[in-house]
Amino acid sequence: MNKRLAVAFTGPSNSGKTTLILKVARKLIHEHSKKVAIIKHDPKDKARFDVVGKDSYKFSDTGAEVIVTSPNRTTYFSKRNKDLDEMIRLFDAFDILLVEGLKNLPLPRISVFRDAVDIGYFPYMNALAIDDTINIQDYNMPQGVDVLNLNNPDEVILWILKNAKEV
Repeated sequence: MNKRLAVAFTGPSNSGKTTLILKVARKLIHEHSKKVAIIKHDPKDKARFDVVGKDSYKFSDTGAEVIVTSPNRTTYFSKRNKDLDEMIRLFDAFDILLVEGLKNLPLPRISVFRDAVDIGYFPYMNALAIDDTINIQDYNMPQGVDVLNLNNPDEVILWILKNAKEV
């Protein structure tokens, strides 16, 4: 079995996390022939997949764990929080897992910022992805944090391939 790698992205709302993850995922899939899995944390429980009145909603509303399958997709609905190992088991085969959020997971972490860096993220980051709206000299960076170009997904991918954790 191939080794499976995981890395996490963190940062404030509107910092560019999702955009960066999308660029990285597309390149990993189309240019590096990797199978990619993504976990997104929804801390405010805002994501909506099931619509009131539809069967998926009615099933999920019972409190049961629900899988909805169709010729084109399989969707899993759970009313329970899962730890990383449980979530990984839900995925069949993947080469690289990209996690958005969940800053307490024990994964190598790229923090994403535009305009300003929140130093509160320093304890959680292994790399910093920024654009030219930030002057890194303005910050007392922790030792060993790599600085990446937010607009260069290839540079981010190289960092991931070198630093991601085997899961």
